[in-house]
Formats: sequence, structure tokens, C-alpha cells
Amino acid sequence: MTGTDEALVLAGGLGTRLRSVVQDVPKPLAPIDGRPFVAWLLDALVAQGMRRIVLATGYLGDVVERELGTTWAGAALAYSRETEPLGTGGAIALAVNLIEGDSFFVLNGDTWLGIDYRAFDAQSEDDRAPLAMALAHVDDTARYGAVRVQDAHVAGFVEKGQSGPGYINAGVYRLTRRMLDAFPGEKRFSFEKDVLEPAVVRGDVGAYTRTEGFIDIGVPEDYARAASVLPISGGAP
Repeated sequence: MTGTDEALVLAGGLGTRLRSVVQDVPKPLAPIDGRPFVAWLLDALVAQGMRRIVLATGYLGDVVERELGTTWAGAALAYSRETEPLGTGGAIALAVNLIEGDSFFVLNGDTWLGIDYRAFDAQSEDDRAPLAMALAHVDDTARYGAVRVQDAHVAGFVEKGQSGPGYINAGVYRLTRRMLDAFPGEKRFSFEKDVLEPAVVRGDVGAYTRTEGFIDIGVPEDYARAASVLPISGGAP
């Protein structure tokens, strides 16, 4: 893969909503068809040319590292472990110290999105967007909140609760290093509130909409149907 070939996976959540059906393991290790959910994510990332993947861990981070090791199907795995909750922004800010290139993808370790990372990368580069966000189209945005799109850019957000079809934030981003200058100085902060929303106001966020198959396994009902969405046909050991 030419272009962006590193990914940062946020894998430090407590998984409180999922504990009724999955216990004693962090969310990314929740089993899907006999394999940890994050294994399917890593398969997809490596298949699309990622040479280096950084996992930002927290809760039971030692278990994640022990399960996955330091390589995955030829790609290097590195770990950034927070010793206290830092929020999504703080976790990214800490983990980015392990990123080597000038641009990288960020995704959640408990969500799945069918996406062509090469195409996402190319569109972001063409748009010269310091931050780009992948969107998923759903039948009802009420649970998530909607994203307004205009001219291939994110124009704004609609709060949760409003029903109807539309685009939602799928939690997959492409960042450039210059975007890090917009991070606040605090150790703990929210990427969504403190970085993404101000960037939208500035018109700095590209929107990528050619996606499919979004699922968030943090919700028990979505976890139950995950096997029907993932490309289960064998993968990396």
C-alpha cells in the first residue's frame, strides 16, 4: 500500500454495556465465531496494506497484549497503555508517539466498518484534509446522532434522538501530524468534543461516505449479530 500504512486502534474501553453477555475480557477480545473481535479488525487492516498497528489499551491491557503479541500476519503491533483513563483524545495523544509516519488512521477496537482504506486515504489526500472522518449510512440515526455532509466535508452534527435515515460518525478517521497541533494541552480530553467539533467549525474535516456494514459490538444486540456482518471466511492466525 502506498500512502498511509499505519493505524491506531482504540482498545481501552471498560465495556460496561457488554458485561451482561461478555465478562472477564476487554471488549476488543469479545469472541466472534471463536476469535477475538479485534482479530477480525487486524485481518482487515493487514489485508489492506497496514504495516504497523498501534493499539491504545487501558482496562486489561496486559490481556490484550498477551493475546495478540507483537506481530500480526507480517504487520508490526505496538502498544500504548494508559495507566489512568485519558479519554479518547488523551489516548490518541499518548499513542501517537508510536506512530512513525505523517498520516495515520484511527479506529475503535469495538466497531466494524466495511471501508476501502486506500480510497479513504486518496480522497483525504486529494482534499488536503488534515482530518477526515468515515461515515456510515443507517436507517435510523436516533441512537447515534446524525452527521451533516456538504461538498464532501462534515458540515455539522445533529444530536441523538432525531429519527430517520442518515449518516453517522463511524469512528474511523484519518489524521495528519499537523492536526496534532489542534490537540489541547491537557492530558485527558475528548477527541470528539475538543478536537473534532472545533475542526468541523473551521471546515477542516473531510467526509468519506463509501462504506458499509457498520456495527458496534459494545451494545449486546449488535454483538449478537456481529457474526452475520463480519467477513467470516478464515483469517490470520
